[in-house]
Amino acid sequence: MNPLVDNFIPIALGISLAAATGFRVFIPLLVMGLSVKAGLLPVSENFAWLAATPALLMLGIAAVTEAAAYYIPVLDNVLDGIAGPIAVGAGIMMTGALLGDMQPMLKWSLAIIAGGGAAAATQSVTTLLRGSSTVLTGGFGNSAIATGEIAGALALSVIAILLPMVAVVLVLLFCVVAWRMMLKTRRTHDNAL
Repeated sequence: MNPLVDNFIPIALGISLAAATGFRVFIPLLVMGLSVKAGLLPVSENFAWLAATPALLMLGIAAVTEAAAYYIPVLDNVLDGIAGPIAVGAGIMMTGALLGDMQPMLKWSLAIIAGGGAAAATQSVTTLLRGSSTVLTGGFGNSAIATGEIAGALALSVIAILLPMVAVVLVLLFCVVAWRMMLKTRRTHDNAL
């Protein structure tokens, strides 16, 4: 049996949840922990702690704190710089947790490349969107972006749990659409100058 084919759904689930960490780091971890606790999501034995009540309380507090902090001007841009490496680490961890008893070298290679890459891609896009918003609106448009990121993290996390293949397609569409919007905005801004 081919381990990639056998683990196609867990790989898609890991990529989707990892991509959601690019919007907000702690919301996907909280959704994952709640899903594990509800029995909807199997994880590796070493990651069962995600479903423990203390971990869920900590993740809930962290998710609310992180979401609220992005509404504070200037701090939102600082947090984007800090969140990048943390989102990549969370994406790697989440993907690895979902790949079960796959051969460790393959498991962690996939987690690093696919999970870390998905988290880095969405985090990069959201950082660029916020940067563009800061430049074009003086930061006044950043709260709308923060709201979209929170909604994106929550929606993508839930869709990933319920429909992992659909979530992967949504991640790809988001990256393409966001990239095109940023290019168009920059062209418009450059032409206005």
